[in-house]
Amino acid sequence: MKQMGMIAMGFYEIYSKIKDTDFDNLLQGITGQQVDRVIGADTVSENGFLALLSPAAGKRLEPMAQKAHNLTVRNFGRVITLYTPMYLSDFCTNECVYCGFNTKNPMRRRTLTIEEVEREGRLIAGTGLRHLLILTGEAPHQAPVEYLAECTRRLRKYFSSVSIEVYPMETAGYRALVAAGVDGMTVYQEVYDPAIYDRLHIKGPKKNYLFRLDAPERACQAGMRTVNLGALLGLADWRREVFALGLHARYLQDKYPDTEISVSFPRIRPAAGQFRPAVEVTDRELVQMILAIRFFLPRAGITISTRERPELRDNLIRLGVTKMSAGSCTEVGGRLDGEGHERQSDGDGHEGQFEISDTRSVAEMKAAILQHGYQPVSKDWLVI
Repeated sequence: MKQMGMIAMGFYEIYSKIKDTDFDNLLQGITGQQVDRVIGADTVSENGFLALLSPAAGKRLEPMAQKAHNLTVRNFGRVITLYTPMYLSDFCTNECVYCGFNTKNPMRRRTLTIEEVEREGRLIAGTGLRHLLILTGEAPHQAPVEYLAECTRRLRKYFSSVSIEVYPMETAGYRALVAAGVDGMTVYQEVYDPAIYDRLHIKGPKKNYLFRLDAPERACQAGMRTVNLGALLGLADWRREVFALGLHARYLQDKYPDTEISVSFPRIRPAAGQFRPAVEVTDRELVQMILAIRFFLPRAGITISTRERPELRDNLIRLGVTKMSAGSCTEVGGRLDGEGHERQSDGDGHEGQFEISDTRSVAEMKAAILQHGYQPVSKDWLVI
């Protein structure tokens, strides 16, 4: 608990001032005319951001979409950066009720050897992608910092960018990975509401809410080039969660201007354990939150993963998204197993952390992006 008091109070101090707000009454009181004024404004305040998340704004998605499109093109051009995830290990020490890697779930677990990591990296590089996201479960003893650093050194031979989505660590751990070649970090707070967070994380290090909340800032302090945030949609009221997410992202943008801050909008997908979301988040609501974030954070990257189905992802291309995954696999060694190795299911039909909805190949994703008048980018300085 000692380290969390140093900087976790940074954003938590902001969040603690709004977490007990009566959002329902505030949101219901926002009128269409108020929303129109926000849409027409040059900049968006916190109150304006909240207005864009209101039910009244949900009736004005078309003008919001037009302006969000213009803002995105102005700041990012007509390009979509492509990346793919690569799972190194599915061991986990946490008991999170919604996750396929839950330590209580009966499944055969695996950590790739360094040689297997490099072999799968070569296979992915063969698709033309040069942005890689490496992931593990939250089990530092199975995938320690030294292991992640060596994996990164091997993978940087094939990729211009290697990012991590692993367990939260101290600033020194992030610095060691930056030195090894990691340039980006993703961490989902999962849920910002502390009471719901405590209820969903039954046991394990992840139960430490503040240590996780503080992880993006520690990564910024360690010199990460990009830091990506997200709330797992379906665990709590989406308007409150996205409002907190937006404030968190802007806090980091303002405090660490040299770090590129981006946000993701992962919706709960089926996984081992058969958890069902407490709150349904519709496609229309997903669109609304993406548009609202684009207004509030014009320079923030927005990532949409293969959790979403192909038709929806294609429609989101023009609405503010800047980064998309392609050719995804949520199984450890899943691409290697495709070469002939047998892989056992966990018994529920979910072999990875969650079910993928968009199974298109990298080539198919590139074609879809081009069809919408955008250019797929495989690395920062080369447009395909």
